Amino acid sequence: MRVVTLVGNRPQFVKAAAVSGRLRRGHEEVLVHSGQHYDEELSGVFFRELGLPSPDHHLGIGSGSDADQVGGIMHAFEPVLEDVRPDLGLVYGDTNTTLAGALSCARLEIPLAHVEAGMRSFDFDMPEERNRVLTDHLSQLLLCSTEVAVENLRAEGIGRSIALVGDVMADVSLAMGASADEAGVLERYGLAPQRYLVVTAHRAGNVDDPDRLAALVDILGRLPLPAIFPVHPRTRARLEEAGLLERLEGSESVLVTEPLGYLDFLGLLRGSAAVLTDSGGVQKEAYLAGVPCLTMRAETEWPETVESGWNRLVGLDADRVLAELRHLDPPAERPELYGGGHAGEAIIAALEAWADGSLSYTETE
Repeated sequence: MRVVTLVGNRPQFVKAAAVSGRLRRGHEEVLVHSGQHYDEELSGVFFRELGLPSPDHHLGIGSGSDADQVGGIMHAFEPVLEDVRPDLGLVYGDTNTTLAGALSCARLEIPLAHVEAGMRSFDFDMPEERNRVLTDHLSQLLLCSTEVAVENLRAEGIGRSIALVGDVMADVSLAMGASADEAGVLERYGLAPQRYLVVTAHRAGNVDDPDRLAALVDILGRLPLPAIFPVHPRTRARLEEAGLLERLEGSESVLVTEPLGYLDFLGLLRGSAAVLTDSGGVQKEAYLAGVPCLTMRAETEWPETVESGWNRLVGLDADRVLAELRHLDPPAERPELYGGGHAGEAIIAALEAWADGSLSYTETE
């Protein structure tokens, strides 16, 4: 089987690391990097640390509006598809790269597999929600991380091949946890285990609105523990435009850094008292690491993390954030939700079953 895989941002590099090596043991993969994330901190370091094969094609799309990115990726990606003529396209998650790959495969009548199919926040104002819904409806093979995702697809009447495979980020997080702990990142930043917070923020709904961005900065200024804040380039640009970056960088309790590599970030997450984030991927990694998470949104794609008590939806309400931080006692149990580190294997099995016609609206453990 010949598969063209399209990736473009740091979470997708992590997810692909759980699949590409296994896929290449028995099949041909052509790996394409859209260039949606292109900085060394958001791209190159992930390929090196995760052992991800070098891209066979780099589309170099860079920054831009949603329309510019999706259109630009399609324009550059379709000639690759026409040249390679794969049996299957493979995309991950919910980014502009994901949607562009789905649209390109649909236009050229190439079957598509979507990893993390069925995830829903039910907030259609989020670009990510629109991207994931459209991609699911364009896909022929839907690879789901959770039972909730399977049920979401059924509720939408999607009757094509579905496989419950677990979560690929869990594979990488569990496999690399010990290496992250040994990387020495806490010592480099002068942080004491369990005595600091990790913060991430990049969602358009939080950082593109000046009022909401100001509310975020206000929350960071009131945190009861020191916080480390690796700032996404998008967020840094918005902070600079709003005149808020200098205020953050001058804070004695918030350490503002450039984006971090996978091992450094995972090490910081695993050593923290809690994480404050608007990222879907970080919510899940916090759960896997056994770290309480406060999600600065009103909804989540991972409701099981909330139901289990490890994740709390706090929005940008400073009083709610502070109240939750005063009561951080984690639950006594942390159920296995994401496949136990075997999602990559399950995905390969599902791809092979789909290819030989034995997978049809089926769930696999």
